Amino acid sequence: MAAKTATTKIPIVFATGTDPVKDGLVASLNRPGGNVTGISFLVNQLGPKKLQLLHELVPNAALIGLLTDPNAPETEVEAKDVLAAALSIGQQIQVLNAGNPSDLDSAFATLVQRRAGGLIVTSDAFLLGRRGEIVGLAARHAVPAIYFLREFVVAGGLMSYGASITDAYRQVGLYAGHILKGQKPADLPVQQAVKVELIINLKPAKALGLTFPLSLLGRADEVIE
Repeated sequence: MAAKTATTKIPIVFATGTDPVKDGLVASLNRPGGNVTGISFLVNQLGPKKLQLLHELVPNAALIGLLTDPNAPETEVEAKDVLAAALSIGQQIQVLNAGNPSDLDSAFATLVQRRAGGLIVTSDAFLLGRRGEIVGLAARHAVPAIYFLREFVVAGGLMSYGASITDAYRQVGLYAGHILKGQKPADLPVQQAVKVELIINLKPAKALGLTFPLSLLGRADEVIE
């Protein structure tokens, strides 16, 4: 948004997990208009799938936590979808708000107090930025957690299901190439990066005393040993 405000002439290519039309980056997906275009990738639409995957791993969990950032309006949709999906399978959900670093400790304290059997981390930039701390808290309190990006699993997390940021950035590079060859951003529709990936980390699973079902391992795009 800062770049868009600064110039109406220099081409800008973005990658975003939010709605670029709603955010005011482009006039529409098919006809961006102006000097801005880019790639939109799936983020907030995947909450119910994360619940399903976690439920497969810990089917006997009476309560599952849902970590959200109340300052991020885009996570509200994901939270509502997860709650609706949980209701359909009779799964109890404890919503945990964490809008700043000091909230994380109290959120996990609530998880432990309520004896939650698992945790879903909603898609959010603040939570992504604190991934090392969140993964560490989940390990310390022995809470099986599913995250929204591979980066959490690389940091030592249990598993993730979400968009491939690498794939989205690759498409951004392709668009930058088209522009350098003379195409105008206004003529390049915003592309939807639809590739999603399931990443599993066996090391934290072993520490938690969990064994991934073969059905989950067989669907994983990557298994970290």
